[in-house]
Amino acid sequence: MAQEEKETEYKSVRGLIRGLSVLHYLSRANGSAAISQISQETGLHRTTVRRLLETLQQEGYIKRHNSEDSLYQLTLKVRELSEGFRDDQWISSMASPVLGSLLQKVHWPTDLCTLDGDAMLVRETTHKFSRLSFNSAMIGRRLPMLYTSVGRAYLSFCPDQEREAILDLLRAREDEEGALARDASYIRRLIEHTRKAGYGENYAHWQSEKRIAAIALPVTNGQQVMACLSLVYVAKAMSIPDAARRYLPMLKDAVSQIESSWKEFETGNSSNKLLLEADQMEYVHPVH
Repeated sequence: MAQEEKETEYKSVRGLIRGLSVLHYLSRANGSAAISQISQETGLHRTTVRRLLETLQQEGYIKRHNSEDSLYQLTLKVRELSEGFRDDQWISSMASPVLGSLLQKVHWPTDLCTLDGDAMLVRETTHKFSRLSFNSAMIGRRLPMLYTSVGRAYLSFCPDQEREAILDLLRAREDEEGALARDASYIRRLIEHTRKAGYGENYAHWQSEKRIAAIALPVTNGQQVMACLSLVYVAKAMSIPDAARRYLPMLKDAVSQIESSWKEFETGNSSNKLLLEADQMEYVHPVH
């Protein structure tokens, strides 16, 4: 066993780390920079920077700005590195450190969930770290829309057109949740109650998890709901109003942090959008 572990332990590849640091700096520098700038900011020798740039240029990730200056700029190929990473994955990775910090304050476990068709999918959780958790295997679990705090929060605060699309999926189902979705009066009361409270709630309403209660807030970007953050606890420990009074301010602060991180992420991506437009213009109007 010891021999097997030894064979699978590898040292970090210094060249790869250096190349990634160059790409990272170019991204922060709005997509282009000179060798001297890159060397100064990364702490790498100019000769090393030049060698890395030539390698990245050969692989198609950067190019010379033009033949008359020393600027190097990112190309569209860098976008391929994130093509398989969707928005809901981005948001969960941003939320992870926030949830970790939140756990130190609330102690009860929290979940970050995103929409998955007709259910909510647990993307990030502190269940496995909370001493008050009663279910550590939460990542990847699908939660019902109409019985859980995250589902109710999502439905109540998402745009009307999206809500109807989700309800259409639920109405087509031949189960209890489908029957509830077809009850227009129930849906109207649920939405009105959740919006008035300002958060989604579940107090032993989910038959599969009768002992739990939860409150949840939407994580938004303008009118779009990107995810929902919930605090989960044992129902007999406190009522929903008590939970909201104790923990809602901390949940709101966590949501605000995640939303701020997302705005910074979008701002950082604006340089990529400019690169895309520039490359498209260059393709349509080639230089002869």
